[in-house]
Amino acid sequence: MSVDGAAFDAWMRAHQALAERALEQVLPAAGHAPARLHEAMRYAASGGGKRVRPLLAFAAGELVQAPSERVALAGAAVELIHAYSLVHDDMPCMDDDTLRRGKPTVHVQYDEATALLVGDALQSLAFQVLSEPTPGADPARQLEMVRLLAQASGSRGMAGGQAIDLAAVGRTLDVTELEFMHVHKTGALIRCATLLGALCGRGLEEAERTHLDRFAKAIGLAFQVVDDLLDAEASTATLGKTAGKDAEANKPTYVTVLGLRAAKEWARDLRAQADEALAPLGPGAARLGQLADFIVKRPF
Repeated sequence: MSVDGAAFDAWMRAHQALAERALEQVLPAAGHAPARLHEAMRYAASGGGKRVRPLLAFAAGELVQAPSERVALAGAAVELIHAYSLVHDDMPCMDDDTLRRGKPTVHVQYDEATALLVGDALQSLAFQVLSEPTPGADPARQLEMVRLLAQASGSRGMAGGQAIDLAAVGRTLDVTELEFMHVHKTGALIRCATLLGALCGRGLEEAERTHLDRFAKAIGLAFQVVDDLLDAEASTATLGKTAGKDAEANKPTYVTVLGLRAAKEWARDLRAQADEALAPLGPGAARLGQLADFIVKRPF
């Protein structure tokens, strides 16, 4: 491993730990009433996953010299939304999965009603975290952050993308339709995480925000392409969730639409687009570039 690679690995581990501590801080204690709900919320959100969305927030925060403790809370809010989406996606009325992050899904470990309430409560908590008064924070900017997260989570973002995904089962989509779905389902929250991190520091110039947004859109799509590749090629043990689930459910993916080789090329093309978007932002965006490499090179 190169010196730069070792430094990035150390940075990633340190900031994953910051993300875990932030989640530990904001999640209700398991023993507080209603104890079963709070225990299940912690089961769903704590101690699992690579925390890519908080890492993107931290990396974008470095571009604007943002205080890490402020970015950690923004990253925690996004991760709570992500965790709620996984809980609901895994339920029998959605993807009906039994394994997530190497352990039973919430509706299996607890029950369906609890899983529904866990998702609801995690979503509410995300907005509470993002809107809490924070020393030194600009209230107008906090309001913008709440708006961004709400839009990324709702019918014009993640929830809308999931609705499109459910409607697409058994259908043949072209690349444009597939991209439209994933810009919403996966990309919206990744884009939001990046922008929230950037809003925790100095003000962004309009050109900087445009470049950052282009980067986030490209890497959000790349993340989904790689997920589709992993679902097709990796094992259940490696993924921590059921491998081959998309093919079994007859869902359109980048692999089924493009084929393995072309899907891998598309992931690399998106990485190049992300790199091009970062170039005008200078050395402050270096960590974002390293994180983009980490996202795209997972299966290769």
